Amino acid sequence: MRLLRSLVLYAGLALMGNPAVADVGKLMSLATGELGRIQFHSAPQPLKMPAFTNESGGKASLADYRGKHVLFNFWALWCAPCVKEMPALNRLDGAVGGSFEVVTLTTGRNARPAVDKFFAEKKLTNLPKLFDPKMAVARNVGALGLPVTLFIDPQGREVARATGDFEWDSPAAQKLIKAWVAGG
Repeated sequence: MRLLRSLVLYAGLALMGNPAVADVGKLMSLATGELGRIQFHSAPQPLKMPAFTNESGGKASLADYRGKHVLFNFWALWCAPCVKEMPALNRLDGAVGGSFEVVTLTTGRNARPAVDKFFAEKKLTNLPKLFDPKMAVARNVGALGLPVTLFIDPQGREVARATGDFEWDSPAAQKLIKAWVAGG
């Protein structure tokens, strides 16, 4: 029901000439099949995200990705759907390019050696190794189940959210992501 109300709202606003909403409507029309589970917001949502830890143990933040379209994925080694979608996220990052980046943040107690081993075994060369050991970032953005993936615009705002695993490198997903990146 929520999705139907959103569609009606988007259609009404698009008819009134709001180009930003018309673009969201176009993206929603591309979200077919499993991608229909992606929840697009009627307007970009402010996103306050605490700092997280990078591979070398230093601090990193969402501001490091300012100016890019970011697919920000929360995952964990113990999460079977997360593990399943990581190779597809890796391929997606390599396929889209431009001002687009896939950012993966392992949340909870995932030992760095185990993450290193997983990345090596799966040949995940396009994805960053970032850590949220106390789940502060995940809790702050309401990523309560895993995997959760946020679509973040170049200004650092959330424009959509996906819960559950997806075939992120499928032709349909690539078409959706490329349209989002091209739309600004």
